[in-house]
Amino acid sequence: MDQNGKVAKLHSLRKEAKLGGGQDRIDKQHEAGKMTARERLDFLLDKGSFEEIGAFVRHRSRDFGLDKISYPGDGVVTGFGTIDGRLVYVFSQDFTVFGGSLSEAHAEKICKIMDLAMKNGVPIIGINDSGGARIQEGVASLGGYAEVFWRNSMASGVVPQISAVMGPCAGGAVYSPALTDFVFMVKNTSYMFVTGPNVVKTVTHENVTSEALGGASAHSTKSGVAHFSSENDAKCLLDIRKLMTYLPLNCEERTPVLKGVEPDPEKAKLLDTIVPENPNKPYDMRDVVKGVVDAGSFFEIHENYADNIIVGFARLDGKSVGIVANQPLSLAGCLDIKASIKGARFVRFCDCFNIPLLVFEDVPGFLPGTDQEWGGIIKHGAKLLYAFCEATVPKLTVITRKAYGGAYDVMNSKHIRADYNVAWPSAEIAVMGTKGAVEIIFRKEIASADDPATRQAELEKEYEQTFANPYMAAQRGYIDDVILPGETRKKLINALHITRNKVDSVPRKKHDNLPL
Repeated sequence: MDQNGKVAKLHSLRKEAKLGGGQDRIDKQHEAGKMTARERLDFLLDKGSFEEIGAFVRHRSRDFGLDKISYPGDGVVTGFGTIDGRLVYVFSQDFTVFGGSLSEAHAEKICKIMDLAMKNGVPIIGINDSGGARIQEGVASLGGYAEVFWRNSMASGVVPQISAVMGPCAGGAVYSPALTDFVFMVKNTSYMFVTGPNVVKTVTHENVTSEALGGASAHSTKSGVAHFSSENDAKCLLDIRKLMTYLPLNCEERTPVLKGVEPDPEKAKLLDTIVPENPNKPYDMRDVVKGVVDAGSFFEIHENYADNIIVGFARLDGKSVGIVANQPLSLAGCLDIKASIKGARFVRFCDCFNIPLLVFEDVPGFLPGTDQEWGGIIKHGAKLLYAFCEATVPKLTVITRKAYGGAYDVMNSKHIRADYNVAWPSAEIAVMGTKGAVEIIFRKEIASADDPATRQAELEKEYEQTFANPYMAAQRGYIDDVILPGETRKKLINALHITRNKVDSVPRKKHDNLPL
């Protein structure tokens, strides 16, 4: 073959690789409302930045007729590119080739990308759109999944790992996204489950659709498996780009720093009056967050799951921070099983990647009830406590109103080594609420009074003046300052500045034993 022929062959193979499973299957992908594997990467990455690795890889199987069918790339597009000029390694499964099923060669391509990401300290973004293991290859494909899982585990806490589930992801395949830091799903076109609707019907006699069993809505509201539920492929990929702006490339780096932007003046002004006089009246903690952080910078994570706690990223004077906040609008801001797990996972991620933690606290305690106790609230609540205890990043806390009981301790208190703790004048730091405390302490006195209701009211007022305020804690140094709401942003920026070079450590150990 002459030189022209060799060049022509290269162009032919490149063209074949870009076509995936062929134009007919590409058209079907579009008809289903989905981008192709390559279109997704083009949309996710900076224009012209994608460099492909392994475009000509083919499977090596000869069983069940596979010796007669093969495609360059073998159902997954792998390589690297940039997002806002910062390097990422990527893989995108191609549903037009063997339904995106994972073969030994397919898995090897993904593993190569993950190994390179680890060596170079670069995030991994995986786009999942696959029918699962390639059945014709048997245990070789299962082994391929396990190789990926092992690398997910080794990369955890070293480089950020982001999964976008943009089609089917079933059976053992679900465990790779589950091992990563953030999971994105797309409404109506993606689903995840260990066993599908047919198996469920056979075993439990339940009739359920794929969407109801493991769709984006189910996993973003019920199970908490998905952190984001996007309207379409484009929105999903744009959200991944946005998430990346808050994250470092690896555990040794600091987060990107942008120019600080003052909050919206109306939102900032609202802080002075946002906490109601009536301690039982709710307010939206998101308004507090937005009144303090840089304008437009709050990016909420797990928005539709366990909404009694808020987690997300924001910027404070241009610097990334992780927000953890009780939400009085839901369950009065109580901590329950789901909220504790949600908060703990987010706190640990921030600690892995040098992102300071900023806590807004208004918590009356842990949610009571047999469901909570039998479901293990003790163990699950301990996860959030453990996460804050072990975190060595700068840790800042603002108590806006209630800080009661064990929940006060858990929510990044000074006693578990928070760096800067302040309270608003409206804060109440106590073992429990005024009414409950008085009924326990003065039970006999109230019962024997000529007018029990009047006496109880008097005692409640006395207790409130003594304990239902931030000053007892301030006297003991458990909070560093009592501040006006309008001063919060300035105080936090200063605290973030003085803790930027914080160095802390935990005792030497093989690894911890988080209360799972």
